[in-house]
Order: sequence, then C-alpha cells, then structure tokens
Amino acid sequence: MGQRHGGQTPEMLSYDDVGQAVHRLDGVAHRTPELTSRTLNERTGGAVRLKAECFQRTGSFKFRGAYNALASLDPQVRRNGVLTYSSGNHGQAVAFAAALHDIPAVVVMPEDAPAIKKVATAGYGADVVVYDRYNENREELGNRLAEQRGLTVVPPYNDWSVMAGQGTVAWEMFAVDPVDLLVVCVGGGGLISGCATVAKAHGDVRVVGVEPEAGDDVRQSLAQSSIVTIAPPRTIADGQQTTSPGDKTFAVIRERVDEVVVVSDHEIVAAMRFAFERLNVVLEPSGASALAAVLHGRVDAKGQRVGVTLSGGNVDLERFTDLTSPD
Repeated sequence: MGQRHGGQTPEMLSYDDVGQAVHRLDGVAHRTPELTSRTLNERTGGAVRLKAECFQRTGSFKFRGAYNALASLDPQVRRNGVLTYSSGNHGQAVAFAAALHDIPAVVVMPEDAPAIKKVATAGYGADVVVYDRYNENREELGNRLAEQRGLTVVPPYNDWSVMAGQGTVAWEMFAVDPVDLLVVCVGGGGLISGCATVAKAHGDVRVVGVEPEAGDDVRQSLAQSSIVTIAPPRTIADGQQTTSPGDKTFAVIRERVDEVVVVSDHEIVAAMRFAFERLNVVLEPSGASALAAVLHGRVDAKGQRVGVTLSGGNVDLERFTDLTSPD
C-alpha cells in the first residue's frame, strides 16, 4: 500500500525539529556561502547578506528538505521507495536523496517544466512521469501511482520533515550573524515556514515572503485568513507556480510570517541580471524573487541587517539568455 510521509506528525513545526535536521544534514548538504554586494547595500540602505542556495547540491535549497524527509523514514519504508510531485527542484532533490539511500524514486513533473530539470531528475535515476499542470491534478496522479506501486509520498512542501530541512537555511545564517529582516521566496511555503521558525526563535526578527504577482496564493490566503486556491499562475518563476499553500505550511506562515509581498516578472529578470553582473551568480527566476523584492523596494531594507534567500540556480543557458538579454 502506498502511504504519505508524515503519518505521525506534530501539531506545529518546532525549532528543535530544525535542529534535528541540521544534524541529519551535517556532512551531506553543502553549507552554502553568503554573498554581499556594496552596490546592493548602497541601493537599499541596508546591510544585505545573500544566502546562495544556488550552490546547494542539486542546485537549490530543496535538497535539504528532501534528504531530511527520506532520512526520517523508517528504513523498511524507505527501502520500498518514494514518490513526489514537483515542478523540478524538489523532484531533483528527492531523486538525488533517493540515490544516496539506494532506493527507487518516482517523480511526477509537469510536461512544461524546464528541460534541464527533467533531464537532471532522470539523471539521478528517478522514473519521471509527466503531466499537464493546467488540466491534471498532480497530487491525485501522484497518490494514485504511489498506491499502485507501494511507494511513500514525500510532498514538496506540506510536510514537517521537509519544512524542517528547509529551515536549516536560516539556521546557518543565524549561526554566522543575526539579522533584523529575513526575506524569503514563497512557493508552497516550505522554505519560509522552516526559516520563519528559526528566525522567530532568535527574537524580534521580521520575516517577509515574496511571491510573483501572478501567483500570490499565499498573500491572498493571509488576507482571507484561510487557504485560497488560484488557477495555475502564468509566470516565469516556474518554482513558484503553486496554486495554494499547504495546510501545514499555512499554519506556520499565519503564526510566524509578518508579510508577503509580490514582484513582477520584469523585476525578477532585473534581479537575475543584477546577480549575474554584480555577483557572478546565475539564478533561476524563482531563485531571484526575494532579491527582486529587496532590489526594487518591495521590502524596506534601510538601516536593517537583511538576510535574503537566493533559492536556486537551475536554469538552462538558452532560457537564461532569452530572459536576461536586452530587448
């Protein structure tokens, strides 16, 4: 029988959960660098530190949560194999984490996911199953396949172990130096849930999430005080094309995130160009959204010590060039 990871789950994500993930990931995940830019500080009036998760294994922060989730499974359950659904980065992360544990993995990916992500996921040994994100439900498809094949589902964000793993991003930042403001990209909410849990444990830290304008399901959900579901958003930020937050991530976001702001696709592209030209870093659109919010004043950084997530860099050369080349 297929099952969903997290059958025995806590009521709420805790700081200790993230601490346990830190130990599981020690020596496995990269301790990614923090970058600074004098130009960025001058433009924003803040002291900005950029956590470069584009240099994480599999090219994004998603490896942290995927590995922590698999490492948390009962060994026999793990041996039976896992399944996930993902626009790309979580799929790659689960595929690689599964390879490290020598277990089978199935990844359900949208047919329009970036080719580089599909190729990498298959390259790690996963069985890639594609679907139409605009006409099919990935959760229903994934759960059906898991049931048929006896696999455990590891969701991309709505899972306590995944969220705890993502929180190690902020854990590393605060181990270096505290911040007054933490700016985090938001898709389904796994990264910001984990990071906000760490930030709030360190005192009066303001936590701001960033979504693309076309995909502001979390911002709308906060405004309504209940989960809002939107149509699949049309945005270049493919990693943020979620239609609603999960019930677990939304519970954490409501309690620990101060605000969610939005950025346009144009602002995301400008942030990608800034990172390339000023930092010598390649970011995918989703990986640049938090930087875009700071760079374009969607978040007031003046006089603040600011932490920003650069969440991923999985973009192929042709798409990066098409997006960032001058008109």
